[in-house]
Amino acid sequence: MTTLVVCLDRTDDVGRRTGLRTPIVGWEAVRALVTDVGLADPEDSGVNTLLESLRVAQSLRDDDEETVVAVVSGDRESMVSADRAVARQLDDLMTEYEPDSAVVVIDSAEDERLVPIVESRLQVDAVDRVVVRQARDIESTYYLLKQFLADEELRQTILVPLGLTLLVFPILASAFTPAVGAATITAVIGLFLLYKGFSIDERLTRTAKRLRESLYSGQVSVVTYVVAIGLTLVGLFVGALGVSTLEDTQGVLVPTMRFVFDSVPWLAAAGLTASLGRLFDELIDDGPLRSSYLHLPSLVVSVGLVVRGFSGFFLEQQGWTDPLVIPSIRINQQGIGSFALTPGQRLALFVGLAILLSFVGVFTVSRIADSAAENEYADSDESAAEEEPSRLADAELTDGGSKSARSRDKERSTVDGDDPVDPKPKTEDETGANVYVDTRTDDDTDTETGADTDTDNQRDRE
Repeated sequence: MTTLVVCLDRTDDVGRRTGLRTPIVGWEAVRALVTDVGLADPEDSGVNTLLESLRVAQSLRDDDEETVVAVVSGDRESMVSADRAVARQLDDLMTEYEPDSAVVVIDSAEDERLVPIVESRLQVDAVDRVVVRQARDIESTYYLLKQFLADEELRQTILVPLGLTLLVFPILASAFTPAVGAATITAVIGLFLLYKGFSIDERLTRTAKRLRESLYSGQVSVVTYVVAIGLTLVGLFVGALGVSTLEDTQGVLVPTMRFVFDSVPWLAAAGLTASLGRLFDELIDDGPLRSSYLHLPSLVVSVGLVVRGFSGFFLEQQGWTDPLVIPSIRINQQGIGSFALTPGQRLALFVGLAILLSFVGVFTVSRIADSAAENEYADSDESAAEEEPSRLADAELTDGGSKSARSRDKERSTVDGDDPVDPKPKTEDETGANVYVDTRTDDDTDTETGADTDTDNQRDRE
């Protein structure tokens, strides 16, 4: 019975520190590896794991069990490649040594994730996790702080905001009150946490990169985005101006509805401009047109109509806006006079227009998508038709080679312009069937008869 004592290292600390490739098998090899890892990094817990592997192997040998001690490491590229590397090395060990069971030695929760890989290939009798005892005193605390201060990313993330807080709080406390200073500091810390939590810095970096690429590539959307930003600013200003004209309002509902009612046309125009610019870029591009960019303009206008309708409904209910008046329509001295809509009719009109516009947009996009699919199918048929003659030409070339060979054989059988000599000429019998005629000469027949006689004489002598 052979027991495999395997030390697992998922992150390839052994290879990174010593430059050796795993698996490393054998008592002496692992013992030498302990020295190499210890000299490279004496504080690494991997040294204790290797020593524990040797101790377990020695204990099993003392019990008269045949053991094989090995060190298996993963890959540093990714966790998937690391797990696959460990599985491949375990398969090699099982093929070479054919163990009956295994004892797994690990030192972290990261390495413990490799245990199911071992269990899927071999019976695991025990899992030995090494925990290094450390002195919890002032020296160890100082050492941890030293390591923390050596990390540049941690310094910028924690120490810089903490230092700014300690500097700004006394200034705010002396200029205002300690309560105002504490509230301001708390708000800034909350904004910073949200900034890091939502990865706003990464989003800003990606946005700046895309904007730079758009400027260099000359996309239409750059101009439309700038126009959209301008329309957005105008919408916000118009909304704020509408709120400032309100007098004697209580609560926030009416000012909010007024702001939305006045600003939503400009905001919808901004969204429509940006979406049209992106759509133009897709049309100019050689790639296939994605349907999402076709849906976006009608979607923006539909949402704007719905929001405008609901905000106007609330304002008209409270008496803060005039009813919507439909102008008179006259055709050939006949028509409809102007009339005012009730708040409910106004809301229904805007919602109906939004739904109708969305249906028109969906129908248009579906027709365009079907047309694009038909064009693509027609292009594929044309390409297939263009490829058909080339395939026929290849087939003719292949057949022509055989015909050429046959013609060369006929040419070789033709002498001085005579007809080709057929080894077995054919003639027709009375029924019209083709029969072969023996055209051999008498000399040829005599030669064959003599050869047959010599063969018979040889058999008689034997």
